[in-house]
Amino acid sequence: KRIYIINFVADLRASAADSLREEVSAVLSVVRPIDEVVICIENPGGTVHDHGFAASQLQRIRSKEIPLVVIVDKVAASGGYLMACVANRIIAAPFAIVGSVGVIAQVPNFNRALESHGVDYEQVTAGKYKRTVTMFGKNTDEDRAKLKEELEDVHHLFKSMVASYRPDMDVDRIATGEHWYGSQAIDMGLVDALGSSDDYLMSALEEADPVSYTHLTLPTTPY
Repeated sequence: KRIYIINFVADLRASAADSLREEVSAVLSVVRPIDEVVICIENPGGTVHDHGFAASQLQRIRSKEIPLVVIVDKVAASGGYLMACVANRIIAAPFAIVGSVGVIAQVPNFNRALESHGVDYEQVTAGKYKRTVTMFGKNTDEDRAKLKEELEDVHHLFKSMVASYRPDMDVDRIATGEHWYGSQAIDMGLVDALGSSDDYLMSALEEADPVSYTHLTLPTTPY
């Protein structure tokens, strides 16, 4: 048995997802049904489409029926948990942050500042909902309602994906946008076991033959 290990450290745009795609393709070209893939995730979440793409790379492993384990030493929240939930088994350190199954949009509005300086803002669109909430124009209740509707749609997709991979969990209970520590998350059904990547891999070495390591990391970027 071989264990293929990928370390995935994400920023807001899940920039390492392109490298993850290549690593998953490489692993799938040699992995056998008796082997195992372990993804060590450190991901606080970010943009929906980028983290959805990253999660789709893990789905490629599941679709081949290769055992997939995700280990969270520090954080797998929001888009990070979207990735983690794909695994057959999720292991988290006791103080790792997991969950945050929710969606958020924050848009500053400079309209009053522009008006106070005599600056007009013109926006021309084709299509009723081409632009709703805006940074520079006046926002209406209809604009806000449409954005809220779009966020609810994304939240529904998020919940549906979690439910499809963790059908025994009460998704409505955990889909409040809250996060939990690993020791709490195990009671919520968000994770399956407590432990660190070091504990798991040292134990796995007792049964595994050579362990194949790949590393996908990015330098820390301040935001």
